[in-house]
Amino acid sequence: MTRLRGRLDHLVGPHVRRGLDSVDPSILEVLRLGTYQLFLMGGVPAYAAVAESVEQARDVAGPRVAGFVNAVLRRVAEAGDGTERFPAESSDPAGFLASWGSHPRWLVDRWLQRWSASEVRRLVEVDNRRPAVFLVPLGSTAGEAVIRLAGAGIGAEVVGLGTGCVRLDEGVAVGAALDVAGPAIVQDPAANLVSTYADVPSGTIVADLCAAPGGKALALPAPDLRIFAADRSESRIRLLRDNARRTGRSVAVAVADATRPPIRAADVVMLDVPCTGTGTLARHPDARWRLRPDSIAQMTALQDRMLAAAADVVVPGGLLVYSTCSLEPEENGLRVRAFLASRPDFVLEPSDAVSPDLLDADGCLSMTPQAQGFDGSYAARMRRAR
Repeated sequence: MTRLRGRLDHLVGPHVRRGLDSVDPSILEVLRLGTYQLFLMGGVPAYAAVAESVEQARDVAGPRVAGFVNAVLRRVAEAGDGTERFPAESSDPAGFLASWGSHPRWLVDRWLQRWSASEVRRLVEVDNRRPAVFLVPLGSTAGEAVIRLAGAGIGAEVVGLGTGCVRLDEGVAVGAALDVAGPAIVQDPAANLVSTYADVPSGTIVADLCAAPGGKALALPAPDLRIFAADRSESRIRLLRDNARRTGRSVAVAVADATRPPIRAADVVMLDVPCTGTGTLARHPDARWRLRPDSIAQMTALQDRMLAAAADVVVPGGLLVYSTCSLEPEENGLRVRAFLASRPDFVLEPSDAVSPDLLDADGCLSMTPQAQGFDGSYAARMRRAR
């Protein structure tokens, strides 16, 4: 229901005389759930959806509000959810994608400045689907993991696209799959490709400064790495430590803020910065409603501070790998360009470890949900001068 909140609000809004902002949040949730039952659950009779919502409202706020919910939902049911209830996609694509597509209007407007309406429609459709679950086997191939899973009656398939990922069939219990697949982690292909794109040399010291829960560091394919992982969240560091122990990987960990790295020098620094996460809205559907237009500026300021601090940890001749799960240029290519302008001792050194189809014009990894069907991700690989 959270994914389609914008569509539900659009259907309910015209039937609330004072507007949705006037409705108590708990009652608005009742109206949303009732509308979801009316149109999107398939098989729930209208009278049952309305009656259940009225009872919920009565329990929460009493008979007067119950009457209000009853009146609104009866009008919603009568009006229906046909295409005529939404702005026309041909003449008002932004209005259509914000309402039927259930995304904040400001975000839709941003995306329409860069992509066609049909491409943005594909993006919101991916965001509004429940994402698949992917495993990355460590120490074996994806094909070998699929065979082991099949032997236990667990359906899965190899993703390919240069990843080591396995897509689990819908409804598979993740814990059971992890037990059977051998050492493995849960990781989306877009995140897995960041580790591949980093192309970390074997035998090096790697510092992952925004590491938890550890997927990108644990998935690094190079052998004989000495990995140091830090994150400011103590609970997430515990999760990282558990993942490392479960998969048999040796990782030194610390609770630390990436703007003040707890390590002086490393051959490779990985910096998967906090971001708006607009490439992962399918996996985190509530995030779209928490974001605000000023969220991007807040994140870029933090990203700049983290980049500046991380750069000083990279040894001469070493690598800095910057990554996000954002689709926004300000957090991706524009951040890297600003960093390179301030640090002439770093230069872009794109990796050829992934398909050229996944790279942008600068040779940086650039994946979008509408293009590949996975999460969105971005990564830039930069070399420090000797």
